Amino acid sequence: MTESVREASVVVVGAGQAGLSAAYHLQRRGFASALDDPAAGRTFVVLDAGEAPGGAWRHRWESLRMQTVNGIFDLPGYPQPPIDPDEPSRDAVPRYFAGFEREHAFPIVRPVRVLKVDEAPGGLLDVTTDGGVWRTRALINATGTWTNPTLPAYPGAESFSGIQLHTREYVRGDAFAGLRVAVVGGGISAVQQLEEISRTATTFWYTRREPHFLDHEFTAETGAKTVEKVAADVEAGRPTGSVVSYTGLAWTPYALAAKARGALERRPMFTRIEPLGVREADGTFTPVDVILWATGFKPALAHLDPLRLRNDLGGITMRGTRVADDPRIHLIGFGPSQSTVGANRAGRAAVAAIARFLDDGAETSAAVAPAQTRQAS
Repeated sequence: MTESVREASVVVVGAGQAGLSAAYHLQRRGFASALDDPAAGRTFVVLDAGEAPGGAWRHRWESLRMQTVNGIFDLPGYPQPPIDPDEPSRDAVPRYFAGFEREHAFPIVRPVRVLKVDEAPGGLLDVTTDGGVWRTRALINATGTWTNPTLPAYPGAESFSGIQLHTREYVRGDAFAGLRVAVVGGGISAVQQLEEISRTATTFWYTRREPHFLDHEFTAETGAKTVEKVAADVEAGRPTGSVVSYTGLAWTPYALAAKARGALERRPMFTRIEPLGVREADGTFTPVDVILWATGFKPALAHLDPLRLRNDLGGITMRGTRVADDPRIHLIGFGPSQSTVGANRAGRAAVAAIARFLDDGAETSAAVAPAQTRQAS
């Protein structure tokens, strides 16, 4: 891309499951490639930070196998081929995504990093990247969470002489063989990694709250109720928590294996990190060699900060996939659409809403008002 401003009716940011779903539905509605046919009436482009297809799946830890992941829903109109349950997910899922991209020849630009999105003349949006600027009428943001890990600031962390790492840097459990490892976090990844590490290392499990394991199977009804709860939070403008904070933990095979090994003996959070270990809540000292922060991720939305979408609670008030006070902007793979099936549906819903928005000819008049309101606030 050159330094000149390029144009697309719709810019999709991110080419994970949600972004690919949006691309599919844009193409089905007749939006042309902004790369190949920029003069068409309606165009779109997908901007992806990854060097290859696969989204965040390209970066999952090496030992995460397809039999362990919590289900990958088919991309629209593209059934998954038979997959070896023992294959690493970071190989199988990107290969599946790559096939979908080839099938549809989407206009994807990669690797390109979106730096900021801000107002442009005429109620449009400027999407500034490390490779130039795209001017657009509407934005579908599908950046997920992988690039925004949550890493708590803890007293004494800088003094620790051992290894500290976050889930996104974890590769495989046997890397810690023979060591004493503190695993911090109460989510799915924490339990998966705890189980793996405990096969060859001494582990200690720390969480802020007592983990809640379900006493029943996770059903479609459970999932529907969870989506309703998350949707209610985003529609009220409240920041959402992790998936597990809504659902609880299921007794999966890896959770049962960790329990059998005695690895699920939860400890309350330590009060301080010291050079050779951690100071427990009861004042005793536990020596550890490694602290693994399996503390999750938050939505990667910093590039949208110039638009001042957040409210006083720190959340973004939503109506479906649309930012409540700005019909130009849709967030998918966000809030209730974080699951793979939710991401597919959100992509379709966002495209339908944007098509109506453009059909109404409201891209200027409806977009300028919220921008002026925010600038005056």
